[in-house]
Amino acid sequence: MTEQTTSSARARRIRNALLASAFTIGIVGATGAGTLLSNSHLAFADPVQVQAAVPADFSTVVEQVKPAVVSVQVKTDVEPVSRQTTRGNDFNNLPPELRDFFRRFGTPRGFGDDQGQGGDGSEPFHPRHGMSQGSGFFVSGDGYVVTNNHVVEDGREFTVITDDGRELDAKLIGTDKRTDLALLKVEGSDFSYAKLSHDEPKIGQWVLAVGNPFGLGGTVTAGIVSAENRDIGSGPYDHFLQIDAPVNRGNSGGPTFNTRGEVIGVNTAIFSPSGGNVGIAFAIPAKTVEDVVGDLKSNGVVTRGWLGVQIQPVTKDIAGSLGIEGTDGAIVADAQANGPAAAAGIKAGDVITSVDDKQVKDPRELSETIASLEPKQKIAVTVLRDGHEQQIDVTLGNMKDLDESQQANAQPDDQQEDVKPGTLDGLGLTVEKNTDGDGVVVKGIAEDSPAADKGIQEGDVIMAVGGKVVSTVSELERGVSAAKQQGRNAVLFKVQGENGTHFIGVPFERG
Repeated sequence: MTEQTTSSARARRIRNALLASAFTIGIVGATGAGTLLSNSHLAFADPVQVQAAVPADFSTVVEQVKPAVVSVQVKTDVEPVSRQTTRGNDFNNLPPELRDFFRRFGTPRGFGDDQGQGGDGSEPFHPRHGMSQGSGFFVSGDGYVVTNNHVVEDGREFTVITDDGRELDAKLIGTDKRTDLALLKVEGSDFSYAKLSHDEPKIGQWVLAVGNPFGLGGTVTAGIVSAENRDIGSGPYDHFLQIDAPVNRGNSGGPTFNTRGEVIGVNTAIFSPSGGNVGIAFAIPAKTVEDVVGDLKSNGVVTRGWLGVQIQPVTKDIAGSLGIEGTDGAIVADAQANGPAAAAGIKAGDVITSVDDKQVKDPRELSETIASLEPKQKIAVTVLRDGHEQQIDVTLGNMKDLDESQQANAQPDDQQEDVKPGTLDGLGLTVEKNTDGDGVVVKGIAEDSPAADKGIQEGDVIMAVGGKVVSTVSELERGVSAAKQQGRNAVLFKVQGENGTHFIGVPFERG
């Protein structure tokens, strides 16, 4: 009995020692923060303390902001049924048994002749109208309501329905398609209104989306800011907030609030492969809303500076073809005819690097910078041309005067040469003179060639190479050779295709 007790005690001591060793090794190995000191003590770094910022509930905020949110109903004109269509549904074309039935019980809407739907001229011909709806919110106590442009677009009558059920006639003050914002006005005063936030939203902060999806009445959903400065390709001024609060059809124009009850954005779009909510919604930032609403309230339109250029990013290949370092700036694809830039001497192929000494990172930043300036304002535009930096003074035009049909006209040389095809070695292109206009037409593209990789297609027209206009195959070949002799790793083409005119940097194949 004694031997067994001694043996058991010894076994327990060994087991405890092994467990202690395993526990010590496990902590050091798992955390990586422990340091084994000479006296065999463990020292740990202090853990990160995270204090939960989630409110117990959102009811207080919702109670505060909900009266400011409204439903916006829009009556639109719909193409009326034509006389020809009405005659096509002629009562007399029906089978005899249906004609007898409708004589007794009346004809359905849509059947009849020129003079009316019953075939006897008893009911006049009426135009049709449609109805759509979205959300909005009071931005001031005197009845100004913010919503989306796409909510009120093509509308002829507007009704604002308040949170307490009042239906108020509204007047359209102005719209701005480029930011998808609109401003309405109802008569009255002392409306509950929402304040626009002046603080930059932070990724991860809680937000509330309030609106009127599906016409069900006021609805509130919660989520967080997922990202900022998102470009979704809807326009030149895209810098949306991305939120994961469920935003559905009918929420358009409604506000997104922070937990202080301030508007940080206006809901405008969702990403939805299936048509339902997948937790990716986009809101127009409050700063943009404030600027646009201010202009609409004062002038009924938004005034923006206009430079008059078509621009694109500077890719690595374009930078290499121009012999410049880095990809900052925006390359001018076209300086629009009669535009401010063209009048000042800015040309296609120039890389705009700064405006009034403010560096330009990319085309979107350039667009936003110019739009923030006043028309008729004189600015200093810094460009890179032929590897050299120069400053050009430009007097801005007014964006609202822009005629979107304006196109830049390249001025090719008048030199005429034969039209036989040529092959650009090292690029994978077969080209020939464009007999229908300016430039050189791409007739063939080798598979897996640099040109194919960069998206050049058969039928595209190469208008210029290395900044010089070309009208013949020989001119194009000389331009490519010049780029090689200058030690460039790519050649810059100005290409006119189905998607407009743009620059493409095509790298040379390595020997």
